[in-house]
Amino acid sequence: MKSNQPVGLNRRKFIAASAAALGGGVATSALSQTQMQNSTQIEEDLSGAVQRNISSFRALDWRPYFSNTRNGAILVDIQSRALHFWSEDQSIYKLYPTSVPLTDDLTRLGETSVTQKVVAPTWRPTPSMRERNPEWPSVVEGGDPNNPLGPLALYLSWTYYRIHGTHDTRKIGRRSSNGCIGLYNEHITELFDLAKVGTQVLLI
Repeated sequence: MKSNQPVGLNRRKFIAASAAALGGGVATSALSQTQMQNSTQIEEDLSGAVQRNISSFRALDWRPYFSNTRNGAILVDIQSRALHFWSEDQSIYKLYPTSVPLTDDLTRLGETSVTQKVVAPTWRPTPSMRERNPEWPSVVEGGDPNNPLGPLALYLSWTYYRIHGTHDTRKIGRRSSNGCIGLYNEHITELFDLAKVGTQVLLI
């Protein structure tokens, strides 16, 4: 996803809106964990009434969504904030809670696929994010504890879109991203091993 770090970076805004967005190199390690803990913009800030919906998750069959499971299949349900995975031979089925985009205009639906599997992905804001938030850093290196992409990312064929981890677990189960799909780090670790380049992805 898709230079020097500006002085006076508004950390609250940066971590808030960027956490599930986009990939790309100057770390921001000088920022404290205390700042991180108070930095998340989530849907309660927008609606005043947020509920995590893990209890509403339900297992799904792949057939209404895919014609086959060649290379594996990932279904992301924006409304239930859940990611479903089926292995190619259908012997493995996984269901994970996710973060989803903050607003409808940040949400992209349809068919795509995994094009890269990246360890310690570098985060870079998209041009539109930079336009909205010029104070954000131009890059956060992989491995930085403040990197919005977490430790692993599946890059999709859509420019700037990722399925990735997050170091801010409050985001999971909420509208909290700039377009990407976030998972708990233990879940992206599992999915990263199961998915492959070419895995089908459908967002509904």
